[in-house]
Amino acid sequence: MPLVNTKIMLEKALKSKYAVPAFNINNMETLKAVVKASEELKRDTIISASEGALEYAGADMLYSMVKCLADKSKINFALHLDHGKSFEVCKKAIDAGFTSVMFDGSSLPYDENVKETKKVVKYAHSKGVTVEAELGKILGVEDMVSSETEHFTDPLEALDFVTKTGVDSLAISIGTAHGINKGTKKPEIRFDIIDNVHKAIPSIPLVAHGSSSVPAELVKIINSNGGDIKKSQGIPEETISKMAKSAICKINIDTDLRLAFTAGVRTTLSSKPDVFDPRKYLGQGMTEITAQAKHIFNLVK
Repeated sequence: MPLVNTKIMLEKALKSKYAVPAFNINNMETLKAVVKASEELKRDTIISASEGALEYAGADMLYSMVKCLADKSKINFALHLDHGKSFEVCKKAIDAGFTSVMFDGSSLPYDENVKETKKVVKYAHSKGVTVEAELGKILGVEDMVSSETEHFTDPLEALDFVTKTGVDSLAISIGTAHGINKGTKKPEIRFDIIDNVHKAIPSIPLVAHGSSSVPAELVKIINSNGGDIKKSQGIPEETISKMAKSAICKINIDTDLRLAFTAGVRTTLSSKPDVFDPRKYLGQGMTEITAQAKHIFNLVK
């Protein structure tokens, strides 16, 4: 199937009350493992790549890999830029063939966020590309995204923002957090904010960033095989499932895939010290990613 944008995918999720996972990738192995999970479960999927992934693998390389697999599949895939910090980065992704972009102006003053988001929307829509933006601030550090403060999304501001910008979906701050350690206590998701923002902008799909569950068993496997992850905490799985039944239509997952991949690789290298063929230990990492991605699909259906 040709790559699609996220419009119909997320509108369908909004209507039927489930969420589409957006899996972050950086390389061929992660991509192939996610695609395998999607095809085995026959689930439409958003493949995301951050600015860091663009720097690591290149926008053209990422597009070519995703397009190659998507063209051979019967599943709908969108290729999405995650946390584009400038118009230039968003344009680079669009020109490379990405079908969806996120412009993250959440660190800017409100009026500047509106101005820059409108600029991205105008260019993206002229190319048939959908746009996600962010309103509010989400805690945590992951890849090239960092915030030490949290600012929950205001429903009336959300209405003003989407009216002025014309965005297709909106990432909101509801208590999730980026990274492997989402706080010193169990994260508390503000479902009241989800409900109130949805009432203000009922036709706009809402997005939850920083939603990895950070499985304790994967952390344990890593640490048992030479790792040293000291602090980790994710969003409880029952909370992720509840989010998917609300107006949250897209749930971003990155850390869980990194942990699964690392657990598979470390286990293989530890148990088979004579192995030096990357295909063997990376292959086990891919197997673990596929299993974790399928688990996530089942959480958000």
